Amino acid sequence: MSQTTQVPRPRTDSKGAAPEARRRPASPQWAAWAFLTPVTLYLVLFYAYPLYRNLDLSLRNYTVRSFVRGDAPFTGLANYRTVFDDPTFAPALLHTVVFTAVCLVFQYAIGLALAVFFSRHFRLSATLRALFLVPWLLPLIVSASTWSWMLNSDSGIVNAVLHAVGVDPVNWLTSPTWSLTSVIIANIWIGVPFNLVVLHSGLQSIPAGLYEAAALDGANAWQRFWRITFPLLRPVSAITLLLGLVYTLKVFDIIWIMTKGGPADSSTTFATWSYQLGFGNLLPAFGPGAAVGNLLVLAALVFGLIYVRLQRKQALS
Repeated sequence: MSQTTQVPRPRTDSKGAAPEARRRPASPQWAAWAFLTPVTLYLVLFYAYPLYRNLDLSLRNYTVRSFVRGDAPFTGLANYRTVFDDPTFAPALLHTVVFTAVCLVFQYAIGLALAVFFSRHFRLSATLRALFLVPWLLPLIVSASTWSWMLNSDSGIVNAVLHAVGVDPVNWLTSPTWSLTSVIIANIWIGVPFNLVVLHSGLQSIPAGLYEAAALDGANAWQRFWRITFPLLRPVSAITLLLGLVYTLKVFDIIWIMTKGGPADSSTTFATWSYQLGFGNLLPAFGPGAAVGNLLVLAALVFGLIYVRLQRKQALS
């Protein structure tokens, strides 16, 4: 006579669920939210709230008294109309565009040329590449002060070299003709190392076999660069130019230390103009200063959205 072995059934509660199932964590999403909480708080406190406050400043008529008391009247877009009607707006816009465009072009071109040069592993390559990082590692106040001394009309080393070769001295920082050029040169020098580092890392990801195959097919150095290096470096170039654009739009330290936006507003950009309106006068114009700052934020946002759209289109193609 055969005996049937009965397997004991797990104990269940009144709802039919096993105790082990009830003790199991509800969802791993709680751990994800726990890790995201510090980042979220950081973004809200140091990005979202300052942006909100700056937008609020630009939509109200703030004075020193109302700023302290917090009872500034709402004026809508009046501060933006004040900014657009100001005679400084057009020169500041032009200087911002010229400063940003020229710096981006030369920083990227010089950085790319140096990245290609250092991609050839030769003796002292790493040492020289590390020395090129010095301008990027120095505090901006040190770099700007150094350039102010070098471009000084009376005792600067640049004018001393020009005098030695028979060229008349140039008023780099005190001439309306040369002041913008001076701050552009200084900012290019500071930004080249960043482009060098990012583009050099991008070059390392390109397979060496592609260059070998192109060389076997008879391609010269320029053809290999234009047909292989430049196209494959396009994603890295895009993010490099975007980050450089956002950084250059908000450059303030270098211009303010070297020229303070002068003389006669000849090197004033939106960044320095916003500071002058908000903090550079005895009677600060908080609203117009915040409006100018929001124009910079809007410009950076527009270019960021364009970059995201281009990346999405490239991924789908």
